[in-house]
Amino acid sequence: MWAAHPKEQTIMAIDDRDIITAIKNCKERGFQLLMAKYMKPIYWHIRRIVVAHADAQDATQETFIRVFRHFGRYDCGTPFPIWIYRIATHEALRIVDRRRHGMLDMEATAKTIHQMEADNYVDYSEVEAVRLQQAILSLPIKQQLAFNLRYYDEMGYDEIASITDSKPANVKSNYHIAKEKIIRYLHTHDS
Repeated sequence: MWAAHPKEQTIMAIDDRDIITAIKNCKERGFQLLMAKYMKPIYWHIRRIVVAHADAQDATQETFIRVFRHFGRYDCGTPFPIWIYRIATHEALRIVDRRRHGMLDMEATAKTIHQMEADNYVDYSEVEAVRLQQAILSLPIKQQLAFNLRYYDEMGYDEIASITDSKPANVKSNYHIAKEKIIRYLHTHDS
């Protein structure tokens, strides 16, 4: 496990209740707290789905606009991060759906991998990380989501199920199938 930078620890220590209260009382301050805590993790969550930096920026911006615009509809019975990740996931999937409209899945995957290879924000010195991303992108979207949210965001199956409108058993199955496929992909696509 990596150790978070002290500044990141401070940002992540922002309590969601403080964000919610601040949004209710002083929208500007609430939005600052919201962005300070969630901008980076939401951007990377979306980025792992859509791949391209520009698409991730657009979907991230739209996510926070929707969070802010629909805050009055937020149900306090749902954990705040789950609500935000659900909105972010839907925004990312809209971009993926638009991109895939009219393309065969293999063509879409090849195009997505090509976009990743052409992206200035990908560090190619990390060959294994690039291969892992290619393996993840070869998965169906439900398996990608289950794997990314579990592996990168360290969420539980119940949380992932809430985000993806699924059942925990289905998420668990998708995660384990994804792991097996990724391992197979990495073994058959040695560099």
